[in-house]
Amino acid sequence: MTTTTECIFCTMARDPMHVAPVYRDDRVFAVKDINPKAPVHMLIIPNMHIASLAYVGPGQVPIMGHMFVVAEEIARREGVALSGYRLVLNQGEDSGQEILHPHMHLLGGKQLGAMG
Repeated sequence: MTTTTECIFCTMARDPMHVAPVYRDDRVFAVKDINPKAPVHMLIIPNMHIASLAYVGPGQVPIMGHMFVVAEEIARREGVALSGYRLVLNQGEDSGQEILHPHMHLLGGKQLGAMG
């Protein structure tokens, strides 16, 4: 897992030329996953670093909620809003989280099957 000092998502948020986002606003940005698990696999990432969901409080509610609004926008743009898509937010090492900066996966474009 990465630490705050080497957080790639913070670097990407600070430098808009670092990556070609599929979406960017003043609160979040979205990029294609570099190891996609579905035909559509995007990461929706808050610009603000939060080390863990355990630190999400009332001040972060607007950002966290905004991630869902952006997910729907991206799903529409990618053509999966009507057929269906999955949103995944991993927390901690046991979940498979690799970067300690909350981010939401949007997966779609094929039959995803049951989880578990």
